[in-house]
Amino acid sequence: MTTDQTRPAGGLREQRKARTRRAIQEHALRLFLTKGYDDTTVEEIAAAAGVSHMTFFRYFPTKEAVVEDDDYDPLIAGLVRGRPAGEDPMTALHGALRAGLDAVLAADRDAVYTRTRLVVTTPALRARQWRNTDTTQSLLARALADREDRPVDLRLRVIAAAATAALITALTAWVDDDGVEDLRVLVDQAFAALADGAP
Repeated sequence: MTTDQTRPAGGLREQRKARTRRAIQEHALRLFLTKGYDDTTVEEIAAAAGVSHMTFFRYFPTKEAVVEDDDYDPLIAGLVRGRPAGEDPMTALHGALRAGLDAVLAADRDAVYTRTRLVVTTPALRARQWRNTDTTQSLLARALADREDRPVDLRLRVIAAAATAALITALTAWVDDDGVEDLRVLVDQAFAALADGAP
C-alpha cells in the first residue's frame, strides 16, 4: 500500500501539476462567467489562480485552451476499446460515451456544463469547435479500428462522425435547456434518433 510518505516524488509532482492545472481552469471559468470570455485576460486568470502568466502558458498554450482542453476524449477512446467484441460500432460508441458521462458528470458536472455553455455561446470558441470535433472523430474512429483489429476506413470514419454529431447535438440541447435535462438522457435520445434514421 502506498502512503503519502512512500509515494514516489514523481507522483507528488504530477499531483501538484494536476492541482495547478485544475485551479487555473476553475478560476478561468469563474472569470469567464462573471466578466465574459472576451473581456477576461490571461493575466487576470493567472492572478486569480495565484500563478504567473508564464506558468499559465506552461499549462495552456492559449486562452481558448482553458475551455477546450480536457482528458475526456482519451477516456472515451479507452472505453470504446474495452466494449464487448460482439457489439456493433455504433452501440460500442454509445455505451462508451454513456459510461464516460457517468464518470465525468459524477466528478465534474458543473465544470462540464460551464465549459459546454461557453463553447456554445461564445463565437470565438464555437468557431474553433470544428477542429476539435475533427480530432474527436479521428480518435473514435481509431479506437473502433483497434477494437476490430483493422485499419481505419470510410465506414468507421462515418460512424465516428455520426456519433460525434449526436453528442454535440445533445450537448447543445443541454445548454439550450439551461442544464435542466440529464445530459445522459439527451445522449440516449440522440443515439436513438440515429438508429431511427438507419436503414
